[in-house]
Amino acid sequence: MADHLYIGIDSGTQGTKGVILSGRSGSLLAESYHSYGLIENERGGREQHPETWLAAGEKVLSDLLASPLVRAAEVRAIGVSGQQHGMVALDDQGDVIRPAKLWCDTETTRQCGVITARAGGERAVLEAIGNQVAAGFTASKVLWLRDTEPEAYDRLATVLLPHDYLNYWLTGERVSEFGDASGTAYFDVVNRCWSERLLSAIDPSGKLRDCLPALVAADEPAGRLRPEIAERFGLSSTVLVSAGGGDNMMAAIGTGNVVPGVVTASLGTSGTIYAYADRPVVDDSGELASFCSSSGGWLPLVCTMNVTVATELMRALLGLDLETMNHMAAAAPPGAEGLILLPYFNGERTPSLPEATAHLGGMTTLNMKPQNFCRAAMEGATFGLRYGLEILRRNGIEPREIRLTGGGAKSPLWRQLVADSFNCEVVCVQQQEAGAVGGALQALWCAEQAAGRQTSLEEITSRFVSLDEQTRCAPDRDSVARYDDLYATYLSYDRTLRVLNGA
Repeated sequence: MADHLYIGIDSGTQGTKGVILSGRSGSLLAESYHSYGLIENERGGREQHPETWLAAGEKVLSDLLASPLVRAAEVRAIGVSGQQHGMVALDDQGDVIRPAKLWCDTETTRQCGVITARAGGERAVLEAIGNQVAAGFTASKVLWLRDTEPEAYDRLATVLLPHDYLNYWLTGERVSEFGDASGTAYFDVVNRCWSERLLSAIDPSGKLRDCLPALVAADEPAGRLRPEIAERFGLSSTVLVSAGGGDNMMAAIGTGNVVPGVVTASLGTSGTIYAYADRPVVDDSGELASFCSSSGGWLPLVCTMNVTVATELMRALLGLDLETMNHMAAAAPPGAEGLILLPYFNGERTPSLPEATAHLGGMTTLNMKPQNFCRAAMEGATFGLRYGLEILRRNGIEPREIRLTGGGAKSPLWRQLVADSFNCEVVCVQQQEAGAVGGALQALWCAEQAAGRQTSLEEITSRFVSLDEQTRCAPDRDSVARYDDLYATYLSYDRTLRVLNGA
C-alpha cells in the first residue's frame, strides 16, 4: 500500500537537520544532520553564506531519500524551519549580494536606537508592530547595510529571512510567512502586514518596501518544487513546499503547541518559552516577543540567552563530565546552601541587559562546594526561564502542561527542578527534532488543505506528536514553596545588581 511522505528541514545556526515522516504510521523513516560554522568578527558580527545552507540542505535531502525505507515517488510535501531574524540580501537576478547577517549578530545594535527614534519612540514602535526593535531582529541589519555598505544596498532587490531563502531555492518563489515575518521588527503582528511606519524609519525613500516578499498564511504553500530541484532528487514536480516558518514557530508545531494551555520551554544553549494564543498578545513592557505562530494563531515568546551556557561553563570549570555534574547537582539541596547564580554570561535578552555579566552570590566558607556550584548553575538558568514564564502569566497565559525540549531536558533532575520552580507538570516529546518534525507536520497540513480536506493542525499534531510519559514530572508541593522563596531571593539579587549591569 502506498504511503504519503512528508519532509521536514530545520536549517539552524550550527547545522541543518532533516526528517521524513510517514503519513500512514506517523513514524520517522529517516533522519539526517550536517553541521557548519559561523563567520565572526570582533565587532559582534555573526554571518553565514547562504550557500552553506543550500549545501547542507542538499546533503540532508540526499541522505533522507537514500534511506531504504523511503520511496521518493511517495513524497507529497516539504516544510522548512529556519533560524529567525537573519537578513538575506538578493539582487534583481536573485543572487546573494553578501553573507547573511544572523540573529546573534550584535554589530547592528546602534541602528536599533536610530530606528526607534525615527519611528517616534518605544511606545510608538510597540503600538505599530507589537514588538520593540531588538538587536537580534532584521530591521537593524537592513539599516546597517544601508549605512555601512551603500553600494550593496543600491543593488538590493529582495530581503528574505533564512527560511524564506530556502523556500526560494526550492520553489523559485519569493514569499514570507506571518510567523517568521514577526521577527523582522517591521511587521505588524496584530494586523499581519508589513508596517509602513517602521519601513519608513529604516528607509524613507520607499526602496525597502519594494524589496519585501509577498506574505502567505501558515496553511498556504510557498510554491511547488522547481523542475530542476525535483529532477536532482528524483522527486515529482508536484511536490508542495509549505509556507514554513521560524525555528521557534516550527518547534511549537513539532511539540503539539497549537492550542491554548500548552507551553513549550527549550533548555538549550539559550532558552525560549512560548505558548499558542488565539489572539494577539502584546506586552506593554516590551519584554515579550509578540509573534504570530506558523499554525494560524499567535505565539507570544520570551527568550533568555543563558541556559546550558551556564551549566556547561560550570561543568568545564570543575572538570566534570555531564553524568557526574548531574549527580553532584542532585547531591546538593534546593537553594545550593545559599548560592545564587545570575547566569548572564552572554549578557541577557530578557530582562534586556545586553552588556550584563554573570554574578555568583551568597558565598560563605560553608557552601563553597562543587555540588553547590552545579546546583546553582541549574537553578539560576531555570529562574531565568521562570522570569519568562511570569511574563507569559502576566499576559493571561496559564500553562496546564509544559513540554520541554533541548539538551537540558534530558536530565531527570533538571526536569523535576523545572516542574517545581514553575509549579506545573512538565513532559518531553518523543521526537526530539521538534523544528524538523514541525516542518514535516506543517507540510502535511498544507497538502491536506491543497487537496480540499479541511484537516485541522490540532488533529494532525494529536495524531503525530507523541509524549514521552516516562519523562513526566509533577510539581512537589513542598519544593514548590521552597522554590518560590528561592526565586524571590534571585529577583532581589537581580534588582540589586542591575546597577552594576548597566540598567
